Amino acid sequence: MRHRGIDHLGDRRGVPRGVAEDDPEVVGDAALHPVGGVAHEAALGAHLLEVPAEALQEAGLSEGASVTPPGGDSLTLSPMFSSGLIERPVSWVALAGFMGTGKSRIGWELSRALALHFVDTDKLITRVVGKTIPEVFAQEGEGYFRACEHEVVHRVTRLEHAVISLGGGTFIQEDNRRQLLERGPVVVLWATPETVYQRTKHSDRPLLRVEDPLSTIRSMMDEREPVYRQGTIHVHSDGRPSEEIVEEIIERLWAWADAQHAWAAQGEATTTGDHRAAD
Repeated sequence: MRHRGIDHLGDRRGVPRGVAEDDPEVVGDAALHPVGGVAHEAALGAHLLEVPAEALQEAGLSEGASVTPPGGDSLTLSPMFSSGLIERPVSWVALAGFMGTGKSRIGWELSRALALHFVDTDKLITRVVGKTIPEVFAQEGEGYFRACEHEVVHRVTRLEHAVISLGGGTFIQEDNRRQLLERGPVVVLWATPETVYQRTKHSDRPLLRVEDPLSTIRSMMDEREPVYRQGTIHVHSDGRPSEEIVEEIIERLWAWADAQHAWAAQGEATTTGDHRAAD
């Protein structure tokens, strides 16, 4: 591994008991707040959605660590480690993919490995809105939820030092996809329909409240595949330990970063050569 200063596998603090080592899907809130806890997410949510602090307090959340907008257009989350010993391929990355592919679990472990903050967009929306996603769908409609997603994407693409776990449908929306890909690498996680069904069959996800959820999963995955293929990096999560998946993601992020640097250097060399020819 090329990064230093922290074990690339991070640790399992905060992972709910009973979550298998080889199951990258996490159920529950405990693994979603590795930095600053719920108070950190509350403060982050206030900046992301510009919700008054009173609304957060009514939802049972107290204000905590702050996320201060600097003079520019980006919001900077303070690095978890400032010693400069950690060499990272990127300081921002998003995880996309169908529901049940492991974005929350893998995103959390990736954030630990890279010493970055972790933001789960679905969890962030539910915290700020004060409703579960099924409640939002039932009471406000899918259009309202997608509007919340769009606003969150607009905000998280301005963050630094963060790993972003996206909802299953977030990357499908064209404007969201454009903003995310312009911001940085998007890692798409893949799993078979059968694996997705096993991981989600006991959940209350609105899109699976049908007679034959496995057929629905197959149909939706087929429909979304061409869009997911537009991601930067693609990794399969079926039957693999989460540590192995995180290690592959980091190695491929290094390859992506090296390619970006090479292209930038080639462009500078070409520009310099053109200037000399003109002289």
